[in-house]
Amino acid sequence: MSEPMQVDFVDNESINRDESFVVENPSLDLDSYASCYVGLAKLQRLIFIAKHCPSYAVDSLRTAASTVKTTHYTDMYRDIMLKLNEAMSHDHSDSRKHFELDGQWVETTNKKAQIKFDKLDQDLKTYKNNSIKESIRRGHDDLGDHCLDCGDLSNALKSYSRARDYSTCAQHTINMCLNVIKVSILMQNWAHVQTFVRKAEAIPELFECPAATNANIEKQKKANAVVIAKLKAALGLAELSQKQYKNAACSFLSVSFDHLDFSEIISAQDVAIYGGLCALATFDREELHKRVLSSSSFKQFLELQPQLREVLLKFYSSKYATCLDLLDKMRDNLMLDIYLYQHVNKLYTQIRNRALVQYFNPYVVADLHKMAASFNTSVESLEDELTQLILDGQIMARIDSSKKILYARDVDHRRSTYDKVILCGKEYEKRTKALILRTVVLQHQIQVKSARDDDAAR
Repeated sequence: MSEPMQVDFVDNESINRDESFVVENPSLDLDSYASCYVGLAKLQRLIFIAKHCPSYAVDSLRTAASTVKTTHYTDMYRDIMLKLNEAMSHDHSDSRKHFELDGQWVETTNKKAQIKFDKLDQDLKTYKNNSIKESIRRGHDDLGDHCLDCGDLSNALKSYSRARDYSTCAQHTINMCLNVIKVSILMQNWAHVQTFVRKAEAIPELFECPAATNANIEKQKKANAVVIAKLKAALGLAELSQKQYKNAACSFLSVSFDHLDFSEIISAQDVAIYGGLCALATFDREELHKRVLSSSSFKQFLELQPQLREVLLKFYSSKYATCLDLLDKMRDNLMLDIYLYQHVNKLYTQIRNRALVQYFNPYVVADLHKMAASFNTSVESLEDELTQLILDGQIMARIDSSKKILYARDVDHRRSTYDKVILCGKEYEKRTKALILRTVVLQHQIQVKSARDDDAAR
């Protein structure tokens, strides 16, 4: 048996790092949004919306309350009902009534959950006594599924992870990786997600079908494509959460629309939003056109988010004022996304900076008044933004504050080329001398021993 895998766990309290903010005017269709998810992912998203959007609090918590009763997660049910009645107390509509906690359901569900846990645990012990690897693996998976249904993420992760030691084929290892990835995302343990995505992608059978009959080849290819889509989406989420925006864009753009089936974590609409915003913030004009706007696969994702598609088209068409205005209208909805809210301001800043750089790029001289009009801002604010971009080295220019004109810095390309050549020559000369010295030392068998080596020899 291989060595037991070490698992890093994240304290549930450390997950709740969301800052206190309130979203006042979202335009989210809550029912449509919630229908894209299942299980704990749906509950986490609804509770997050209720926390940060008072106008949606009651409706989102009511949906969460009905959803949680399809699970064994009684602790979350109590918490949701407490928050629901608190939200109701702030709502003065006569149609709202106080919701009573279903104590009978809590008691019955707790008993059922304990009985099922005891049975699964006893079955697992029996399998271990009989030393049947396949049965032990399934026993760990079943126990992990039950712990996940009860909201016990730490024990679910332990059970799924232990199944690795009893995997007898590539498919078993892939299933183990997917289970660990799913729970790690719910725990927001992003390093763990990346580790197990790499483990899964290192399995050759995932990208090449094993020997099979003709009838099963297409079925296996489709199953593999579904797994790959899940891995790319999970990796994109991890990279987004670690602020690796360009890598995240590439991962989301690699997700196959036809094979994405990951409602336990992410929806196709999410892939469009995350991938589109990260691409806008990090891709240059050519990349944006080639990898996003001209991508037949990603176009299908963008059809689910027509407002974002319009943003991308306006940005590519250099209609920056309209583009930024559309983005501003989307902000409230984006701030209600549990994985995106921390990155909205930074992504928006990067998109705006990229627009400013792209606007000025073809010009030698630019009038700040016209430029401010194009970006729907004041000249003073624009001047501050351009100053910061110049200091950061994103724009090679200087500002005439009195005339309000931006001048491109006159770069002597011929001189800079000569400087680079001279620098490369000096570096080459330095390396050559070092190699010659090493050769001479080896030829003359010159060796310098440390005092510690001399003591050891004695």
